[in-house]
Amino acid sequence: MRILQALPALYSGGVERGTVEFASDLVKRGHESFVVSKGGPMAEQLRGQGSKHIFMPIHRKSLASFGQVLPMRKLLLELKPDIVHVRSRMPAWIIYLALRSIPESQRPAAVSTFHGMYSVNPYSAIMTRADHIIAVSQCVREYILKNYPVPEEKLTVIQRGVDVEAFRQRELTPQWLDRWFRNYPQLTNQKIIMMPGRISRWKGQLDFLAMMAELVRTRPDCHGIIVGGAEPGKEHFLEELEKERTRLNLTDKVSFLGQRNDMTNLYLLADVVCHMSTKPEPFGRTVTEALASGTPVAAYNRGGAAETLQACFREGLVTADDTFEFAQTIMRLLDLKTPLIDIPYRFRLEAQTEASLRVYEDVLARRENQR
Repeated sequence: MRILQALPALYSGGVERGTVEFASDLVKRGHESFVVSKGGPMAEQLRGQGSKHIFMPIHRKSLASFGQVLPMRKLLLELKPDIVHVRSRMPAWIIYLALRSIPESQRPAAVSTFHGMYSVNPYSAIMTRADHIIAVSQCVREYILKNYPVPEEKLTVIQRGVDVEAFRQRELTPQWLDRWFRNYPQLTNQKIIMMPGRISRWKGQLDFLAMMAELVRTRPDCHGIIVGGAEPGKEHFLEELEKERTRLNLTDKVSFLGQRNDMTNLYLLADVVCHMSTKPEPFGRTVTEALASGTPVAAYNRGGAAETLQACFREGLVTADDTFEFAQTIMRLLDLKTPLIDIPYRFRLEAQTEASLRVYEDVLARRENQR
């Protein structure tokens, strides 16, 4: 099949990483893989793995973006993909309008993925106009069915998959460890409690600080690391976090590491990884990645992150918003000699690819039968 994925950009987020990994797996299976976006650092990785990247500014949530409808129509007619897979709302609008102007016999099939629980409005409803919809978790599926008139048979849950072996087969090199402890000497001989995720209020960094204040009273050998950068416009929240760290007397117990490009190493280095989003998260990719590395995870019992832990590592589930229980759970996880982590097949990259290909094949078969 010729498969075109569409998303706003290719930076470092979970949707972007998942798109690049999925594209790589498609190429390995003999399919032709194309991605259209405004580009970004991951475009080079995408090309290196055998996919073709097409630059198009389809990222802005503004009326100006509708100027890309005609270029998109031209691209679709030239490329002739079998499937167009949209992963975000603005690209979905541009592609929907472009498809409407193409004769039905020449149109590719359209598949959309709800990567989040988008605000309920006509702008978001465009994601339901595809031939088939994929939800990244059960909680996202329920959200779609509750808020949009979508027949259940048009909706499939496909968990985001990770390349488990790629995480598991890694080792920390002496060179990396030496550089790490030279840069962060305060972490020497400490139990490392990691909080990954961009700096954003709903990601739960304030809860993490409150939990660390509780944890170090009993376990002074623990050091928290907050890994993730502040998005433009969110710098003020990072300042708020730094002030809260000082107020809680955690200056020598919590470090802000900013954006990193060595997350696979940090998953191996950490003793426990935390997921503390203050509202249900659609999936929680960091949970699966950490577990694939063999590192225990503690997470609030809600949303997609909880679905992953319920299937892979129930010991890490914590009552939502209870930072005291969270600290107690981390202490218990630190005492585990060999965490019993079991990642079912549906959370693996190969399962995601196979399930997505089945959706593509079913959509194409239905269209063929209707002609």
